Amino acid sequence: MKRLATLLCLYLALLQGQARAGAEDEMMGFIVDNTISHIGHEFYHAFSDRLRATSRLDFNLVVRERPDARWGSLVTVEYEREVLYRRFLPPNTTQLNDEAIAAADLVRQQIVQRKLQRLLQDTTDLERDEL
Repeated sequence: MKRLATLLCLYLALLQGQARAGAEDEMMGFIVDNTISHIGHEFYHAFSDRLRATSRLDFNLVVRERPDARWGSLVTVEYEREVLYRRFLPPNTTQLNDEAIAAADLVRQQIVQRKLQRLLQDTTDLERDEL
């Protein structure tokens, strides 16, 4: 009987530790580079440098590229599996840095807006994952 009580106490302690670790397990601040071409890599570097300089990275992003021989490269930036930015980058790289800086500012603004909407969302009856 005493052994059962000890096992039960250990099990409850383990559950409490897992509940606390669940909130801390997610790592933030990653900007994943899924670009292919030189244009995509240059965009990624300018984009990520601007974000690191202007915000505290408490979110994760994915930068994807789909090159096209006719139009240039389609670059998308995803946040929580939603596309926040999508644009064709021309093959010339003269204005690429300015485009990446503007994209970083736009993405940062949209992330702040979405976080604010989540905070103001009424979840008295349903939790966020049930909406």
